[in-house]
Amino acid sequence: MKIAIAGGTGFLGKPLGERLTARGHDVVNLPRGRADVDGMDAVINLAGESIAGKRWTTTQKRRILESRVLTTRNLVDAIARAAAPPSVFISGSAVGYYGPRDDEIATEYAPAGSDFLASVCVAWEAEADRATAHTRVVRVRTGLVLATDGGALPQILMPFWLGAGGRVGSGRQYWSWIHRTDWIDLVCWALRTPAVSGALNATAPTPVTNKEFARALGRAFHRPSFLPTPGFALRLLLGEMADGLLLSGQRVVPAKAEALGFSFTYTHVDEALAAILK
Repeated sequence: MKIAIAGGTGFLGKPLGERLTARGHDVVNLPRGRADVDGMDAVINLAGESIAGKRWTTTQKRRILESRVLTTRNLVDAIARAAAPPSVFISGSAVGYYGPRDDEIATEYAPAGSDFLASVCVAWEAEADRATAHTRVVRVRTGLVLATDGGALPQILMPFWLGAGGRVGSGRQYWSWIHRTDWIDLVCWALRTPAVSGALNATAPTPVTNKEFARALGRAFHRPSFLPTPGFALRLLLGEMADGLLLSGQRVVPAKAEALGFSFTYTHVDEALAAILK
């Protein structure tokens, strides 16, 4: 297959492209602002401003939204113009779509939330869905991706390095995680599986509370995990981002992937963290 990736040099796009290339596919990384997909068999959209890169000012929130919506819009418009549209369009999204949900289990059929991240995901996915007139569309709702060379894990690890790791806030909020190897496998599976369409949760089958995650990280890292970070301190430091990313969560499960026969390598957070930190 000839596969175009927007965001192909990032934390997820680069290893995904390497995996696809190793399997014999012809991978093209689309430069920012370019949306030429003529002749492509598949298009993967992973582009977007980092959600955790800067404090959520009004300007930064607009960048987060527009970087996703406008890039997706350009790609969908290019698909519509293509003489031979790609057979599949895989577009990124996030479990933030569901909004804060306490311990309620969220499958792909759960409704959207109403906070900032949920509104971003709703607008992002709406743009991607316009491509259904021309191709199969998969909207990948990604959880906390675990790897040591990027994503959130290196920042989460820092207090553990200092012997000060532990839960954040109450610790009761659920963190829906996935090992990056499983994320890559899931996207590759979605590419070659025609039955997969619409929303697809990219999370491991066993989400854990933040308190459970901290304990698992302490075990894997051989560091203490009993020093909590108060919610008020995070709110002072990060503002709205603290609630959006750390102090609330979603108990998301990959119902569609499991129903269609996808097999995860890492189903429990202890084994995932042990493999990453060995």
